[in-house]
Amino acid sequence: MPAADADVLAELVQVESELDTRWPETKIEPSLTRISALTHLLGDPQVTYPAIQIAGTNGKSSTTRMIDALLTRLGLRTGRFTSPHLQLVTERIGIDGAPIDPQRYVEVYRDVEPFLEMVDANSEVRITKFEALTAMAYAAFADAPVDVAVVETGLGGSWDATSIIIPKVAVVGPVGIDHVEYLGPDLLGIAAEKAGIIKAGSVAILAEQDPGVARVLLERCAEVDATVARQGLEFGVEHRDVAVGGQMVSLQGLGGVYTDIFLPLHGAHQADNAARALAAVEVFFGAGADRMLDIEAVREAFATLVVPGRMERMRTAPSVFIDAAHNPHGAAALAAALDGEFDFRRLVGVVGVMADKDVAGILTALEPVFTDLVVTTNSSPRAMDPDLLAGLAIDIFGDERVVVAPRLDDAIEVAVGLAEETDDPNEPVAGGGVVITGSVVTAGDARTLFGKEPA
Repeated sequence: MPAADADVLAELVQVESELDTRWPETKIEPSLTRISALTHLLGDPQVTYPAIQIAGTNGKSSTTRMIDALLTRLGLRTGRFTSPHLQLVTERIGIDGAPIDPQRYVEVYRDVEPFLEMVDANSEVRITKFEALTAMAYAAFADAPVDVAVVETGLGGSWDATSIIIPKVAVVGPVGIDHVEYLGPDLLGIAAEKAGIIKAGSVAILAEQDPGVARVLLERCAEVDATVARQGLEFGVEHRDVAVGGQMVSLQGLGGVYTDIFLPLHGAHQADNAARALAAVEVFFGAGADRMLDIEAVREAFATLVVPGRMERMRTAPSVFIDAAHNPHGAAALAAALDGEFDFRRLVGVVGVMADKDVAGILTALEPVFTDLVVTTNSSPRAMDPDLLAGLAIDIFGDERVVVAPRLDDAIEVAVGLAEETDDPNEPVAGGGVVITGSVVTAGDARTLFGKEPA
């Protein structure tokens, strides 16, 4: 790369090392005090543009990118905040549908840095890394300036640093159990925390939920007098067919039916995400009964959508996909997509997970669709040791179906070899597949190995 690019990346690494001296995103204190103090010192940039906020256990990043794509295609300048990143931290702050330039990321950090120190000096707990990133995103959006911010929560909702915004539209996707060390093991308690993004004046776009979760969300809407649109009632997926490279869907929006939409993503869960994204954008533009968005713009937005790390194809012959499923709910959605939309002769899973996750739940969800499993690790210090992972996997898959490969690149090579094996020498080797999953970090590491640029 040119020397200037190398210098910029060196600056980016330096910024990341400074941010990494702060509490990591795996350690939180439920308070909006620090982030509120910080953004106030920055001039409260988050109040200078309207926002759409997205919470839920799974599907947040996909839905956020769909909303971003729709708004962009409909002529607005967008700011997008997502987490975690797959490959490079600049992915988290997007402007005009693309990651922020590394040089601009460094500049925003240096602008915010003195104010971080001011808040640190007056707090028992220093500004956390996620709080700093949130403030950087909100400042970058105001400086751009953007017409609308599309903001994915990190953990939960009420106490998430992103929740200093008052969203015009609050989207709550499916709620399940994850991050129990922070949110607890009680599903209704988790739902109540995620419901906190619904504020007075918001319109709530709600996914279909467990009945108890639905009740919690609706009670929150009543408490703050928020307008509600419910998936499966006011909007939803009318029809979907598997297609080459994704699916063709018809979506029942709040303003009418949007037909012949190609969605370049696999799985019924992605069609559901698309329905929520469409409803959110309809609400933002004031669409309603018999008032639809431009259907050609909607079709173009979905057809050109890029959602890295979500059943994303890395190569063919054999087909290799990566997927960032990292909890049982996400693993079950992945398994359903693989079972319903593909007919692999042999499908090999490459799995690297975080030690603090429900590993047995992830493996149990994946077991029915993988003929073989290669267990490995990823670049995170939180990654489970592959030998420990193998012990759990053998209990679920059986000894003969599990292989250990401590390095991810070796694991992929082993998996490709297994996918190409046949029991009959006369049997064609076509029809094998590999899916690399178990963690966002595993998916990101694999994406880098395959030479993909951050998106």
